[in-house]
Amino acid sequence: MKKIFIVSSILCAFTIQAQFSINIQTEPGFTEQEAILYTLNGSKDIIFTKEKAKNNIWNFKYPKNYSGMMKIYFPTTNNSVSFISENKNVSIKLDTKADKIQNVIYQDEANEVMSSIQEGSQKKELILPALAQIKEYYKDNTEFGKALITEIGKLSGSANGIDPVKHPFVYYYNTNYNKFLSNNPSKKATQEEIVNFIDKSSDMLESSSLLRPILISYLNVGGNTNVTSSVDTLINKLNVETPRGQTVLSELIDIFDVYDMSEFKTKYLTLAKDLKCTINDRLASTLKSNAATDIGAVFPAYKFNAAVNTNAKSIADVKADKKVIVFWSSTCSHCENELPQLLAKYNDLKAKNVQVIGMSLDLDKNSYTTKIAAFPWINDSELKGWNSSFAELYNIHATPTYFILDANNKIINKPSHVGDVLEYLNVK
Repeated sequence: MKKIFIVSSILCAFTIQAQFSINIQTEPGFTEQEAILYTLNGSKDIIFTKEKAKNNIWNFKYPKNYSGMMKIYFPTTNNSVSFISENKNVSIKLDTKADKIQNVIYQDEANEVMSSIQEGSQKKELILPALAQIKEYYKDNTEFGKALITEIGKLSGSANGIDPVKHPFVYYYNTNYNKFLSNNPSKKATQEEIVNFIDKSSDMLESSSLLRPILISYLNVGGNTNVTSSVDTLINKLNVETPRGQTVLSELIDIFDVYDMSEFKTKYLTLAKDLKCTINDRLASTLKSNAATDIGAVFPAYKFNAAVNTNAKSIADVKADKKVIVFWSSTCSHCENELPQLLAKYNDLKAKNVQVIGMSLDLDKNSYTTKIAAFPWINDSELKGWNSSFAELYNIHATPTYFILDANNKIINKPSHVGDVLEYLNVK
């Protein structure tokens, strides 16, 4: 679930010497001109700056220390590539065909090491168990049996031989992924160990992409009956008046939103609202996006991109006594189950002057257009997936997500499921 902050334009126009540079090169036939550089804060992508291509080369200058995950996004062709920074120059070459990235070639040492380790880890988790089973059917002294033994030995080897001085972020990421998130950890981490790690970790925790999955693991270890106790223990240890405590609180609120745990979301969102201290940008963004989409708020304005089944230019322009806004995707299994139920009652909704507006987070145009052919209501999409501007605007964390608006575009209900939509509108 990708979230975007806009960093002050002052940073985008710096004149001081860059701490390091990021060089991205593509094939001559790649038509994209603009590229956007993102950093990471917890689970949120943060726009840092934009650059125009010069002979299919983008060169970004980063003015300060940064160790962690980064991303380049090409908005016109809807391509993205992720990489890491260890506060050293990054160089990447992209093999492209028909404006799509076919292969990513990391040319700097840190990304080469990280890519190699990630590839090995995937093979270890996905392929090693299969090879072990296959080995049972071949004798060790056969040619294939010897090859199996060699490959199993390679995959079974430890990836912990990373120099923490030479590659601090690679070491940090892989050490803590293996400790807290691996499918085959040597020992399951306790809640106390996770709390101490989050409390004492360096700033690389926020830039590593590990924070949210580790928080989910922490809640799972505590169990469904101890959520409040688990969260209170964690945030009391961190202190919600600190930047780390506020970032964790923001992540937890979003997690509760994703998993439809409304009771816990309300409890800790209220805690965040009641804070009297200075609020960091991460938590401020969570408070703002939730306030903008709370019941009673006027639905934030959005101009349609390429809407069908309407002449209206925006959601606000659609005239109806009530509007059902549904955020969905053709690749969403829950949407596949729920939208046909909405379709079955569409004529009943129209008879009540209720208009349905589908906002798709699809990437593939063919999948999107094929699916909406069956939907007679208003449909629109930017075809940018979770990079769609309305995902951040409407605080969308999962699909399907529903809002019901009145004739004045005020939010009057936020149903959890299609059944709740139909029940609220009395067409069930």
